[in-house]
Amino acid sequence: MADVHHESVYFSGHVQGVGFRYSTLQVAKEFEVTGQVCNLADGRVQLDIEGSLQQVNAFVAAVEERMHGYIRRVERTGSSGAAKYHDFRIQ
Repeated sequence: MADVHHESVYFSGHVQGVGFRYSTLQVAKEFEVTGQVCNLADGRVQLDIEGSLQQVNAFVAAVEERMHGYIRRVERTGSSGAAKYHDFRIQ
């Protein structure tokens, strides 16, 4: 099985209670990516995503564009390995 690009992305700002996770789910349907998005207790939103590097980068850019008025900071860490997810969902 081929390795995929994994990325954990943390969004800070006014990102909870504004439809961020639902919007992320809708954007994910436009890309060949899998993963999950969830709210964190500290007020951030965590996005765990996997797919090709090109698809992951395009997807994260689309989320940032869609939610630009709410995001103050984005932190990204990436790696490669075997796929962990089969679909994209809200946690």
